[in-house]
Amino acid sequence: MDLGPGAPTLTPLDGGWSGETFLAEVAGERTVVRIYARPGHRGAAAHEVDAALLRLVKGLLPVPEVLEVRRADGAAGLPALLVTSFLPGERLELLLPRLDDGGRATVGGHLGELLADLGGMPMLSAGPFVDGRLAIGSFEPDLDGLPAAVELAEPRLGWWSPEELTGLREVAVGAQALLDTVGRRVLVHSDFNAKNLLVDPEGLHVTGLLDWEYAHAGHPFTDLGNLLRFERDEVFTAAVLAAYTARRGGPADEALALARAADLWALVDLATRRGENPVAEQADRLLRTVARRRDPAGW
Repeated sequence: MDLGPGAPTLTPLDGGWSGETFLAEVAGERTVVRIYARPGHRGAAAHEVDAALLRLVKGLLPVPEVLEVRRADGAAGLPALLVTSFLPGERLELLLPRLDDGGRATVGGHLGELLADLGGMPMLSAGPFVDGRLAIGSFEPDLDGLPAAVELAEPRLGWWSPEELTGLREVAVGAQALLDTVGRRVLVHSDFNAKNLLVDPEGLHVTGLLDWEYAHAGHPFTDLGNLLRFERDEVFTAAVLAAYTARRGGPADEALALARAADLWALVDLATRRGENPVAEQADRLLRTVARRRDPAGW
């Protein structure tokens, strides 16, 4: 994309599906430009919320520095922009398959520590961030627990068998009972997975946590569940849980059970959108296995 004479040329960044994030380079300096051309779930305040979140956690988590925030100019036909610094590192989804057991354990440990730091940032209530002050609103629809979410989703799961739907209802009741044992609410990234994590391929430390589009205030185990959703490698999983519980306390098996329960919210939503992208397809297959086995850890 060319912004005109004297402006940098924008090159789409790999990863993600929004098509609105670009790498800009001028005189050897690289920055990342997010263009808010299409309406999203945060509405007109999306760029302000994203910038506020990055400023909130800067120095605590590996996030880019906010360089410029520009409001949309309707008269000129210009969308809102967010310009941030460029972070080094390789996307974890590309690096992880190349690592041996020792490397996966090292990366898993660093991620467990990062998750523990993120899960220690308290919020007063649960809900989406609605403006640049990070005021917390209400989810739409505002559902009272997983069983209600499953009931709402059932009409959009027409390819499921009656037995699978019954199993999902049973799993939802048990999972919600477990989640209710944790009353805290924290800052949740809500897309904490290998495509949004940058890692130094040499030292294996985390250099970036990207894409805060779905961040909200919510359950402390949501991000842990997101990371481990499709992960069953014992070495990596054990390292994540060991580092996480060393910071946050509690047994590793309990943390994993809470993570699997918390991630059911996302799996239910993704399953209703089967066919939209590969992750939704995979989520539907996983959730149907969970339902058939009556087990949130089903695989």
